[in-house]
Amino acid sequence: MVLEITKDNFEAEVLKSDKPVLLDFWAAWCGPCRMLSPVVDEVAEENPQIKVGKVNVDEQSSLAASFGIMSIPTLLFFKDGRQADASVGVVPKTVIEKMIAG
Repeated sequence: MVLEITKDNFEAEVLKSDKPVLLDFWAAWCGPCRMLSPVVDEVAEENPQIKVGKVNVDEQSSLAASFGIMSIPTLLFFKDGRQADASVGVVPKTVIEKMIAG
């Protein structure tokens, strides 16, 4: 299951999550984001031990700005409420799996 992450639920769903969290920063108009989205969905389905969320940068610009998101798609991986890893651009599924494997 993929959650929609907003500034209102960010603290509860990401910072206070009891599971590691993968966040996908994206926008509807972004072609590369549309390419990466099904890969992120697959990772979410195959890895129930993590939480996966998507942040629409157009709707949540303050959240994107707080992480210095300059290019999308950007993936951020959080462990214990802290950012542990990141990738920018379209990446293969293996790269995402390595991120979440730690």
